[in-house]
Amino acid sequence: MSLQDGRILRTRISRPVDRTTYSSSIWNHILQDQLEVGEDEFWACVDDGALPARGMAAPPALAIPLALVWQLTHTVGLNERDVARMTKEQAVQAINDYWMSQGEGQVD
Repeated sequence: MSLQDGRILRTRISRPVDRTTYSSSIWNHILQDQLEVGEDEFWACVDDGALPARGMAAPPALAIPLALVWQLTHTVGLNERDVARMTKEQAVQAINDYWMSQGEGQVD
């Protein structure tokens, strides 16, 4: 997954030849410079699957699906600003109203 600015963070490290553990400076370098996380964020991701906050807003739980936005703007002919102000329920109702007026039936 790429970051908001388009970068992809990657790291690769081999096991030490003598099977010792890594020094704290290598560990800190990997976390801070390569993965750009703190130790708590790293372990929360490893242990719990909690992705680090990367400055990207999560989509609203009730966001209007892109296909529905496209239908409302291209098929129905609504203005993008008007669609952006709608709730998901309003958008579904708008496409249902359109299809009912066209005699095509109702969409769920």
